[in-house]
Amino acid sequence: MAARRATISRETKETAIDLELDLDGGERAIATDVKFLDHMLDAFAKHSGCGLTLRARGDGMDHHHLIEDVGIALGSAIAQALGEKHGISRFGSMAVPLDDALVLGSVDLSGRAWSNFSVKFSVENLGDLKTELVPHFFHSLSENGRFNLHLVQLGGHNSHHLCEASFKAFARAFAQAKAPTGDSSVPSTKGLLA
Repeated sequence: MAARRATISRETKETAIDLELDLDGGERAIATDVKFLDHMLDAFAKHSGCGLTLRARGDGMDHHHLIEDVGIALGSAIAQALGEKHGISRFGSMAVPLDDALVLGSVDLSGRAWSNFSVKFSVENLGDLKTELVPHFFHSLSENGRFNLHLVQLGGHNSHHLCEASFKAFARAFAQAKAPTGDSSVPSTKGLLA
């Protein structure tokens, strides 16, 4: 299987992002203007088995633009690194516990964007991250990555635990979906995932 890597540089009037993704592992070095997001993205990279280096800065408003654009950049990198999706599992699903929290993550690398974020937070902020931006991040991610993503709360009440379990559930489901099968075909009866 060819190297599954992508490099994304995105600069707007609101944000500047440089991102490198390796689906098969590597360095993890993440620095954005949002420390709690850094922690979540590091957890994603670790538990998905991806190498991820990311430098991002925003306009200093309320981090909305930064978090959205990081989701766009990471999703774009995933789509680019997967290429035509020959020889991947395509589907992944994992329920991840974190103390009281239990979140189910399911991924279909179908080429079609859909996100269902059914996790409820009881606080407005987790450190410097506004919780209302978490579903927005995942929507931007799946839309630009062109995949189905469902994150469903099965239990729990602590917002930190629920957020972290969401990122880890996505990571573990994505790890299954991107895994090589040893078969060079595209995992679709249509012969195409787009």
